[in-house]
Amino acid sequence: MEFVQPGSLAEALAAKAAKPDAVPIAGGTDVMVELNFARRRPPALLDLTRVPELVGWSLQAGRLRVGAGVTYAELTGERGSGSGNGLRRGADGLGGDAGGLRRLLPGLAMAARTVGSPQIRNRGTIGGNLGSASPAGDCHPSLLAAGAEVEVASARGTRLMPIDEFFTGVKRSALAPDELITAVWISPPSGPEQFAKIGTRNAMVIAVAAFGLALHPDRRAVGTGIGSAAPTPVRAGEAEVFLATALDEAGLWESADVLASPVVAEFGALVSAAARPIDDVRGTAAYRRHALAVLARRTLSWAWHDYQRAGSGRER
Repeated sequence: MEFVQPGSLAEALAAKAAKPDAVPIAGGTDVMVELNFARRRPPALLDLTRVPELVGWSLQAGRLRVGAGVTYAELTGERGSGSGNGLRRGADGLGGDAGGLRRLLPGLAMAARTVGSPQIRNRGTIGGNLGSASPAGDCHPSLLAAGAEVEVASARGTRLMPIDEFFTGVKRSALAPDELITAVWISPPSGPEQFAKIGTRNAMVIAVAAFGLALHPDRRAVGTGIGSAAPTPVRAGEAEVFLATALDEAGLWESADVLASPVVAEFGALVSAAARPIDDVRGTAAYRRHALAVLARRTLSWAWHDYQRAGSGRER
């Protein structure tokens, strides 16, 4: 097996163009497991740990660009960017302190905090999580709820792909053979975000089901993301439309009054109906549907409490 270690993004893209079968590796938390258990034997590994363009984050024209090499620990604020690179100052003058991403992207930070052990969070990256395209990827529901875009690049150029179009099947994505994930673009949320998952134990476990929720009062919209309950991470589109309409018709975006129990229950039912789960060693399809309804109701209750408490800038 050949080992290729580029020192810049241009070198990495040239190497990927020359060796499309080369498997990118950064933290290695997924790839090394497959290699160790002989599930994969690629002709080459493309080590991206020395590519400076993939680390750090910045705020550009009101949107966050999070490099594919940003680790789970950086997302949660557990530590800053490693290898002396530091977090970059954004084009809009935003400082790059270790807790900045946690404050700006709370839903993604919540999801990252549930990943593995501290050692795994120190190594695993957001780009690697996307690249694995696992239905159970912990960052995927929050990225879907936030309406993120994936930046991919090749020697042919760079393009942005809506997160909804990125996942194409079980551990399959819309990446071309010569492309690498370089960043994720996300608009900072105008309202609360929440994430919850359920597993066979409390920590260091693959999700049996996961759910991400984002309230977007600036455009009176709701974002959702379902994990580990379909061939790909998916949104619950009908649930999003139902909740946004219910909040609008009742004037709750402005008043932040009590959210009626039937609305919460129907939202949970619609989220459950959007899933396409299977029976496997971690849980049955019926259990996953039930769990998603519970997770949806809980995250909505938590998010609405945060919305009421913060006031979201409304005059009272």
